[in-house]
Formats: sequence, structure tokens, C-alpha cells
Amino acid sequence: MLYYLFNWIADDIHIPGSGLFQYISFRTAMAVIVSLIITTGYGSRLIRVLRAKQVGETIRDLGLEGEKKKQGTPTMGGLIIIAGILIPTLLFAKLENIYVILMLITTVWMGAIGFLDDYIKVFRKNKEGLAGRFKIVGQVGLGIIIACTMHFHPDIVVRETVANPASGTDVEMHVQENTGRKYYTEDVKSTKTNIPFYKDNEFDYAKVLTLFGLSGSSLTFMVFLVVVVFIVTAVSNGANITDGIDGLATGTSATIGGTLGILAYVSGNVIFSDYLNIMYIPNSGELVIFAGAFVGACTGFLWYNSYPAQVFMGDTGSLTIGGIIAAFAVMIRKELLIPMLCGVFLVELVSVITQVSYFKYTKRKYGEGRRIFRMSPLHHHYQKKGYHEAKIVTRFWILGIILAILTIVTLKVR
Repeated sequence: MLYYLFNWIADDIHIPGSGLFQYISFRTAMAVIVSLIITTGYGSRLIRVLRAKQVGETIRDLGLEGEKKKQGTPTMGGLIIIAGILIPTLLFAKLENIYVILMLITTVWMGAIGFLDDYIKVFRKNKEGLAGRFKIVGQVGLGIIIACTMHFHPDIVVRETVANPASGTDVEMHVQENTGRKYYTEDVKSTKTNIPFYKDNEFDYAKVLTLFGLSGSSLTFMVFLVVVVFIVTAVSNGANITDGIDGLATGTSATIGGTLGILAYVSGNVIFSDYLNIMYIPNSGELVIFAGAFVGACTGFLWYNSYPAQVFMGDTGSLTIGGIIAAFAVMIRKELLIPMLCGVFLVELVSVITQVSYFKYTKRKYGEGRRIFRMSPLHHHYQKKGYHEAKIVTRFWILGIILAILTIVTLKVR
């Protein structure tokens, strides 16, 4: 909203400095600052309200050190994160931008699912919370919305080199410096995405069909739909599982959010995308403001969520940040980088899947279930081995930073 106000001031009243709001970098910085103010300044007030309402976490007896001290710690703190994301985005982003609209929908959608789950746990005293099938339905529903919008909305395009450009304002002519050869670029609908270690770092979902001797835009969309739904479901559940000890999911998500912000900036900037030889996505640069708000919200929430935590984000926060990361990656066409960028989430999720699968398999085969880890998710395994949770969190953060750097490096790997 402030973006429109200051643009009007710059155009009609000509107050010096008001034109700063035209710059993505300035609005991103403001989004980070405002998000930090909201989460740190008003987070304590929400914590007091949650305590007064007796919105406390019920801790299962897992035999872990220090878990009894966490009994009754306020939960549903994800509301702080959601406020820290939505308010700065509404203030500083272009609200007619389809990418921003999709991210706002994602935040509210996943926040509502997580809130309902926490509400059932806290107020209905049902430890199971929202039934798993309803969570899956919500995640699949969001994936369908994102995939359909990405595929059919006319404003979601990429700029590609074309041999015979159609007439239109989005066609540009370029001249190669070395050869003087002319070539044209045009904004087109595309089923391509970025992937490292592949020719031109681009992969077309239509190629999946060629493996089965099939073709067609409708079938290509179905492949894309399945991929998006899988990513949204997997990442949101991965973030949810990672949120098991103080500050782990929050700090890891801040690193991931910052990396996605960098990727969105270079993908939405015609100069940087051309220099890095990556896909240019018009209008996607506006997502950097959202990424700034997201990083600010996660970082500010750490003020209260770092060890020893004064508040837990609950499913309200963990499902939301997971859904945001998945949706953001899909929109900037970096979803195939998720396994590397979200490696911490992936390892945590896989540790649970393998533990449960192996236990069931050995129980059928030997009559007694056996375990791979002392406890899953993986962070609990290290707690069982005697590591303090603060050390576990710090080391997982370091791994997350290394994975983030490797993800950015892949931009130049051919």
C-alpha cells in the first residue's frame, strides 16, 4: 500500500526521496526492518496473550533431556511469523502482481490449516490434532491452485530466444557481441524449469512424456501438476517434522528464504539473468519483497524461539513456512533445487519414513520391530546420543548454510 502512496507522492507532489519506493532493493530492506519490528516488538505481547489463554504445548514423554521444562510453553506462535510476513508484504509489494498474490494466498491457506490443527490440539484437547487426511487434502488443494495459476495465467511467462517472433511489445532484438548475429527474445508460456548439471540448466517437463512416447500440452500440465503437489506436500511436512527442538526449523527456514530471495532477484533481473545464463522471469523480482518479509519474520521469531524457547510456532508456523518455501521455489522455477536447498528438511523427513518403514518391515519378518535410529526425526536421534539441543540446532544451521551456498553455486554449473 505504501508503494502506491509514495509513487503518487513522487509523481504528483514531487517530494524528494519518495521515488525510493520504486526500487525493489529499498522496499525489500524496509520489509525486513518492519517484519523484525513486528515479530520482536509485538511478539512478546502475543506470548502474554497465549499464556493468559493457557495456549500451552503438551509435551509427550520421549525420555529426552529437558523436555519436562517445556511443558506448558505457549504454542501457536506461528501467528507472529504470519503477521511478520503479511503486513510488510501488503505495505511494500505491488499487490496486483500475480506472484505476490499467490504467495499471500499460500501464507493464509497454510496458516489456516496449521491454526486449525493447533486449535484442535490445544482447545479440544485432542493430541492428534487435525486428521492427517485433511492436512493432505489442504496441501494438495494448494498445489493444484499454484500449478493451475502458473500454467494458465497470462502474466506468468518466461523470456526465451525464438527464431520467428510474433509481433508484439514483448519481442526484443539482440545482437551478439562476438559475431554480430541478431536474435530475438519473447515472453512466452513455458513448461521449462531450472535444474543444475543439465544443458543450459533448463529442463522441460514435456521431456518426461517422451520417455513414454507421449506428447501434448495437457499431459505436460499433468506432469507439472503432480510435481508441484508433491513438492508442496513434501516440503510443508518436512518443515513440520523439523520443528522439534528450539530454533531448528526457524533458523533453517531463514537461510532458505534468503537464498530463494537471491534466486528471485537474479531471475527477475534481465541483466543478472543474462549474465548468469539463467531463465529470465518477468515480474518475478517482486517476490524479493516477500522473501525479505519472510526472512525478517523467521529471524525475529528466533528472538523468542531460540533455546530456551519462550514460544513454539506450532503447526500454524511450520506448515506455513514449508508451504511458502515450496510455492516460492515453484514460482521462480527452482523447484528442482529443493532437495539440495532444503536438505535439512529432506533428511529429517527421510529419517522418519525409513524409521517407520524399517520398523514395520522387521516386525512382519522377525515378529519384533527394529530401528535404524535411536529415535526419529534425526534431531531426536542426536539428543538420545547425549548432544545438547542447542549444539544440534547450531550444527544443522551450519549444514543449511552450506547447502544454501551450494544451491547458489549451481547457477554457474553446466
